[in-house]
Amino acid sequence: MGDELLDRATAETYASWFRALADPTRVQIVEYLARQGHPMSVGEIVAAIGLAQSTVSQHLKILTKVRFVLVEPVGTTRRYRINDACVGCFPSAADVIMGRPAPDPIGAC
Repeated sequence: MGDELLDRATAETYASWFRALADPTRVQIVEYLARQGHPMSVGEIVAAIGLAQSTVSQHLKILTKVRFVLVEPVGTTRRYRINDACVGCFPSAADVIMGRPAPDPIGAC
């Protein structure tokens, strides 16, 4: 990487990821969905997290915006699942900002 500055677009992408995970509840939601390995309803996530549905929904909205979580419509409901590709890129973002080369291109996210 040398003396080159991280390009602005990549820095903005990484910053949005870090902002999305700047709340402990969102970290818990991502970790929970990653461990479950299947799409879940908001109600199932609410039961696990122990917060109000509206609060969990707001956190899911933020996580879907940065694509850590994907939404799958099932009839009239929605199911949320972890985006394995994006979560796989997140350690790369941390590596890059710490001066290490990224193992995978971020285009997959």
